[in-house]
Amino acid sequence: MPDLTGKKVAILVADGFEQVEMTGPREALDDAGAETKIVSPKDDQVEGWNHYDKGDKFPVDVRLSDADADDFDALLLPGGVANPDQLRVKPEAVEFVRSFVDSGKPVAVICHGPWTLIEADVVRGRKITSWPSVRTDLINAGADWVDQECVVDNGLVSSRKPADIPAFNKKMLEEFAEGTHNRGRAVTG
Repeated sequence: MPDLTGKKVAILVADGFEQVEMTGPREALDDAGAETKIVSPKDDQVEGWNHYDKGDKFPVDVRLSDADADDFDALLLPGGVANPDQLRVKPEAVEFVRSFVDSGKPVAVICHGPWTLIEADVVRGRKITSWPSVRTDLINAGADWVDQECVVDNGLVSSRKPADIPAFNKKMLEEFAEGTHNRGRAVTG
């Protein structure tokens, strides 16, 4: 397992994130030594969902209005339908995400999470996967969408669904350990 000691990872979520898409990757990050922080537009806590059912509540570590991408080494964007739909209409969330991509910091995104990347206009020319219903949105935004368990495109790690989390976590840890990336050729896994 890659050693992420000293790495700070922002986990950007609003209410309605798919809980396992946050908790599974967060556990892998924590186990690898990373310091994870939930960043949210919410003040105190944010609520996950288990598909259509409400899940657990988690404390917000950093309010989005106080968050600075420069304070983090990488970004995790869980999915769920409601979560990215709320984030993509918040200019501060879109700018936060864009800052990571523009600086070459690694980003891991799963399921419906790419909606926020689309809004940030950072998927053009990138190879990516997602939940199938996001496919057309990604293609229309200029991405090269593929239906694979996990795709890596120079620091951008993407997966389709909760069943992909083991492969997603493996590649996320590798890319986060590598640090800042320059854009270039995509690698699939």
